[in-house]
This record gives sequence, structure tokens and C-alpha cells, in this order.
Amino acid sequence: MQLPDGPPAEIDLSRPSAARVYDYFLGGAHNFEIDRQLAEQIARMTPNLAATMRAGREFLRRAVRVLLAEGIDQFLDIGSGIPTVGNVHEVAQSVNPAARIVYVDIDPVAVAHSRELLAGNDLATVIHADLREPERILAEAAASGLLDLSRPVGILLAGVVHFIPDADRPGDILATLRAAAVPGSFLVVSHSTYEDQPQEMLDAQRLSARTDTEITLRSRAQITGFFGDWTLLEPGVVHMPLWRPDAPSDVDDHPERFGAFGGVGRYDRPTG
Repeated sequence: MQLPDGPPAEIDLSRPSAARVYDYFLGGAHNFEIDRQLAEQIARMTPNLAATMRAGREFLRRAVRVLLAEGIDQFLDIGSGIPTVGNVHEVAQSVNPAARIVYVDIDPVAVAHSRELLAGNDLATVIHADLREPERILAEAAASGLLDLSRPVGILLAGVVHFIPDADRPGDILATLRAAAVPGSFLVVSHSTYEDQPQEMLDAQRLSARTDTEITLRSRAQITGFFGDWTLLEPGVVHMPLWRPDAPSDVDDHPERFGAFGGVGRYDRPTG
């Protein structure tokens, strides 16, 4: 996929974009000089941040594979970012060619590149929307014809809820998304934390205030609360590398160094 001749007219290149900074750390080509400058400043403070980004992407891939094994064949990926190798539709459709994916992102650059990447894939689409508008996301996802909310769905919130400040009531947003799902659905969340983090990591996270999407660090207990009364799959909400690693050797002695927790919850059918 090639970059367009120039950014969309509505893009403000005087401010870095969190999605494009993320793309840079993943080795993508869909970023601009303003994004690279911030990324390099962050990297000087936290040299392992690129590895942290990759750990987040690997957590998401593992979670998607688990959901596929549980029979999930439709996914709502909110905060999907700029497409890079190993996106949800690639992972899902390599296992189930009929799997359907609706991506959602707030960044118009991420959405534009997603549309280009997904051209010709009738089972995947992208919506330009804000997580703070869950009702709109659900309505547009259903209107796309790719998401049937009367059937179990995998709701993916990988590295996005920490962009919602407490004032915007992230718990209520997650509750709205959960309420739209039927039993048998799953919720995947990864979220940055201040727990077990050195001061330099916390300082680097504060640089996110220079983007349009400042990060709010939260505790394990707060992140666990986003699952509501859904059943957490083992091993619960843990540092991302500890969530069902492909091999024991994939986890080093300091999984907390990646600065984020991840977990997967299932909506069980009520009994009684």
C-alpha cells in the first residue's frame, strides 16, 4: 500500500497523531515528520517503547485467535489505527475466510489508509468515529451489513480506552458496548498503566498530551472494571505478555516493562 500524494486537507500537520506515532513504532510508513519527531523524543526516554507497541499487537493477535477458536466470526475493532501487517482481518480471515470485521478509528489518516487497504475485501470495512460515541458506532457498524448484533461478536478495544479521560466516563462507554452484545460475545481490552512502572515511563506517557489524544494511565483494578460482570478468561487481567503466550520463552523476567495490562471477558448466558 502506497502513501497518497499528500495528507487529507483536514489533517493538521502541526500536531502529531497518536495513530501515526503508533504506526512509526510498528515500522509502518504511514506517518509524517511531526509524528517521527515526537516518536523519537519518546524513544529516547523509553528505548523499549517500540517493543511495547509490538507486545500490544501480539496480545491482540493472540486474543483474536482465541475468539476464533470460540466460534466468533465477527469483530468490532475500535481504535484500530493505521493498518499494518497482521491486522485483525488478516488474522481472522486466515483462519475463517468468512470472518467479518468492522474497524473504527477517530484519525482520518488511519481511516483513509484502512479504506485503501480494504478495497476489494467485502467482509471488512472501516468507520470514522469516536469511541465516545458508542451508540453511533454500533448503529453504523450494523448499517454496514457486516455486524449482526443478534449474534455473538468480538469487541476489540486494544490500546484505545486509555485515550478516554475520566471526565468522559469510559466506564459508561464500555457499559453501552457490553449492553449491545448477546451472550457468547467477547470483550478484549488492553490499557496502559502506571502500576509497576519506572518514572521515565510515566514521563514518556505524559508526552501524549502533545497529541490530540492524551493518555490516561489506570490501575489493574480500574481496567478490570471495564469488563463489568462478564467472565474473565484465564489468566485474567495481566501484563500483556502473560496473557496466553504462544510459548513460555516469549515471556521474559520483566513482563511489566511493557506498561500495559490486557484481558479478555466473555458474556455468559444468565442462569436461573
